[in-house]
Amino acid sequence: MGQTADDAELAALRAAATQAAAQAAEARAAAAQAALEAAEAHRAAPAEARRAAPKSAGEADRAAPQEAPAGVEPGYGDEVRTAYTHDGPTLALGALLTGEVGGEATPDASVQVGFPLSMLNRHGLVAGATGTGKTKTLQGMAEGLSAAGVPVFLADVKGDLSGLAVPGPANEKIASRASSIGQDWEPTAFPVEFYALGGLGTGVPVRTTVTDFGPLLLSKVLGLNETQSSSLQLIFHWADAQGLALLDLEDLRATIAYLTSPEGKAELKGIGGISTATAGVILREVSGLGAQGGDVFFGEPAFDTADLLRTALDGRGVISALELPEIADRPALFSTFLMWLLAELFQELPEVGDPDRPRLVFFFDEAHLLFTGASKDFLTQVVQTVRLIRSKGVGVFFVTQSPKDVPADVLAQLGSRVQHALRAFTPDDATALRAAVRTFPRSPYDLERLLQSLGTGEAVVTLLDEDGTPTPVAWTRVRAPQSSMDPAPAATLTATVAASPGQAAYGASVDRESAAELLAERARADQERQDAADARAEAEEAAEQAERRSPAPRSTRPSGGRPARSPLESILTTVGTTLAREITRTVFGTRRRR
Repeated sequence: MGQTADDAELAALRAAATQAAAQAAEARAAAAQAALEAAEAHRAAPAEARRAAPKSAGEADRAAPQEAPAGVEPGYGDEVRTAYTHDGPTLALGALLTGEVGGEATPDASVQVGFPLSMLNRHGLVAGATGTGKTKTLQGMAEGLSAAGVPVFLADVKGDLSGLAVPGPANEKIASRASSIGQDWEPTAFPVEFYALGGLGTGVPVRTTVTDFGPLLLSKVLGLNETQSSSLQLIFHWADAQGLALLDLEDLRATIAYLTSPEGKAELKGIGGISTATAGVILREVSGLGAQGGDVFFGEPAFDTADLLRTALDGRGVISALELPEIADRPALFSTFLMWLLAELFQELPEVGDPDRPRLVFFFDEAHLLFTGASKDFLTQVVQTVRLIRSKGVGVFFVTQSPKDVPADVLAQLGSRVQHALRAFTPDDATALRAAVRTFPRSPYDLERLLQSLGTGEAVVTLLDEDGTPTPVAWTRVRAPQSSMDPAPAATLTATVAASPGQAAYGASVDRESAAELLAERARADQERQDAADARAEAEEAAEQAERRSPAPRSTRPSGGRPARSPLESILTTVGTTLAREITRTVFGTRRRR
């Protein structure tokens, strides 16, 4: 019985202990919960304050999600619409795009992006990696300019721009694209004049004389160093001073050979001279250029740049396409020729101020080839020509893969930018990409990401409005060309060239008497005079011997004939085949016409 009471007491104590432990645990849990809630309440207000406070630029970049939208912010479309609405005639380019980088981009047909024609003489840049659509952008711009009555010159390096002469084929894809961006698309052929350097390829032959081309540009083509270029300028200076026409490469070779001969060296004695070694280098490079086909480019009849300023009977501007596939492997030749054309236009055209539309728009394709290995003097003249030619009503667009291909001094002269996609496969590419981004006006776009994500036929655009103010950056889907995006059939090219008025003017080469023939004639005349002098000397000696054998009195007639003419007198006896006056040159070294 006692044992039972003890057991009951122990059981009661155990129950009490268990209940007390449970109550203690509950109290501790409640205390812990209260402490937690107090701590959370204490931290809540500072966190809200920190979230409301503005972040620094670096913190904001780190906090932003990696896939943030690259589209426009609310209201930016209206800003773009206002900035690209011009009072005067406009060259339409495309429509504004909205959306996210790497996602679906949606065109807004109500926001059209285009150039005011009156500002195209402020020049521009069309850039983008291979395959991004810059050639088709060039084609579409040429079409729009032609339709507005503005003549166009472009270099067709690969031959795919010849399709401008053929209507483009209609298909559902083009129709859908055109409708989405508000383009009234219909198949259209444009008035095109095809040219070819020296007749290399299908086109009206384009030639110029060595005298007209000048020493500065020729040094670029030949790849001469500064010493050799100075010597070439001295050769041209001598020929210019004599009014001596250097029509082709054979004239130049003959002149160099003469000036390095014993007799010719005396001609340069007062103004310097050229070493035999330097002359040898120049002659080798001239011969190499001739072997590459340069000999057919230099000659007559020389091309008149006024032929680039024509309009068709229906009022559309004529598109002059220089077909270059046959000499695509000689980039120094065709790129320097383009610069010669630009220099000739600058020299020949009158000042027109700021017309409502340009007299000519000049597309300088593969522009990086012009600047590769260029001397400081050459670059200086390029910058000066680009800066000043706008007052002649000529707009220049450089077309290349990356903005870094064009020197900074030239880029500074360009008012418009159509930038297609850029790639960043190497550290140098990444650096060039960041540098390109910094040159755009401020915008809501993450341009570094956007430029790497642009689709084919899309571009980032900024230009000068009619007040000369840079427009907002616009992510743009570019209009599709209305002419064929494939090369024109060979039969079309042949028929167009045959019907061209330029074929009658420039089709057949002319080889008139020039420096080579004059110098050869001079050498022949010198030899004849030398032979006559030798004969007179022999006759006089024979007469003296006869007089010694005979007592007859000597004749009082003076012996000898007319004094020998100087080399200069010999050359200028045929002034009808020379330029008949001293030649003067422009800042670019081309011949100044009078």
